[in-house]
Amino acid sequence: MKPAADTFINVAVIGVGAFGRRHARIYHQLAQQGEAVRLVGVVDPDLAQADAAAREFGCRAFASVEHLTTTHSEVQAASVAVPTVHHLAIARALMEAGVDVLVEKPLAPSLGEADELIRLAKSLGRVGQVGHLERFNPAVRAAAPLITQPMFFEVHRLSVFTPRSLDVDVILDLMIHDLDIVLSLVKSPVKEVRAVGLPILSGKTDIANVRMEFESGCVANFTASRVSTERVRKLRLFQPRQYVSLDYSRQDVLVFSVGEDGEAAGTPSVNPQIKVAKPPIAAEEPLQAELRSFLESVRTRSVPLVSFEDGRRALAVALDIVAAIRDHGNKVQLDRMRP
Repeated sequence: MKPAADTFINVAVIGVGAFGRRHARIYHQLAQQGEAVRLVGVVDPDLAQADAAAREFGCRAFASVEHLTTTHSEVQAASVAVPTVHHLAIARALMEAGVDVLVEKPLAPSLGEADELIRLAKSLGRVGQVGHLERFNPAVRAAAPLITQPMFFEVHRLSVFTPRSLDVDVILDLMIHDLDIVLSLVKSPVKEVRAVGLPILSGKTDIANVRMEFESGCVANFTASRVSTERVRKLRLFQPRQYVSLDYSRQDVLVFSVGEDGEAAGTPSVNPQIKVAKPPIAAEEPLQAELRSFLESVRTRSVPLVSFEDGRRALAVALDIVAAIRDHGNKVQLDRMRP
């Protein structure tokens, strides 16, 4: 039975590290803003961390999902922000307890576990969403309706090094955001993947470059690094008579167009044949937009904007890239070059 529009949805956050704490903050803020949501608990094996979050956001702290669901049987939805290797176990326990889940990206460490999550959600009738945050970036939302026939993407996602998320490589940590965005815009099967990557400051790949070709003929180049000296989040795409430049961080979009008659609507650029337009942006913190969308799916029992199936698709491509990087490393005998 779906909750009525004015019925409060009781939510919890599992894992209140750096990112899970942000989920708890947003749920708390939504409640303060009058949204029909109530944060009832946070779960973390580090009880000091859980207690600190519970005090800050006015809820209870729990050491386990079992303790949460037996104490608060009214919990209806939860964000799962634990390390990727624990996604299946935690999400399974929640869904079997009747709780809808938003699982942070990547959905799972393997396709087998992703398939099991999809199976569980279907068999138990639960809403399952994946935390591909950039789908809710205002710039992405503004650009998506403009996409007609994308033929070339150039994507850069660079970050300075932090010890966060070193349980996965840079493909599953950072690049997977852009893989999900491009896959959702191209809407064509991947034909070929070529990739190179290197471990720099960790034991896993920290910087990678990927060239991907789709059945449609579209080509996408991706660069991801977590050892950069600067933070860059940009996507550029080209389609017939149009170039779209998107900055995730600044949350803005520029569109350079040439019309069928050699002209286009918009503000003239340096070249009078090319007009520049800046689509209106509906400003909103992406995580807030994501959680509001999740709550709407819970309330209406509708398919989430980023479903478990979407998460599996991005994961499958990401794992193909990881395999391509490994094959390239073996081909050039990368291990022999390490000190």
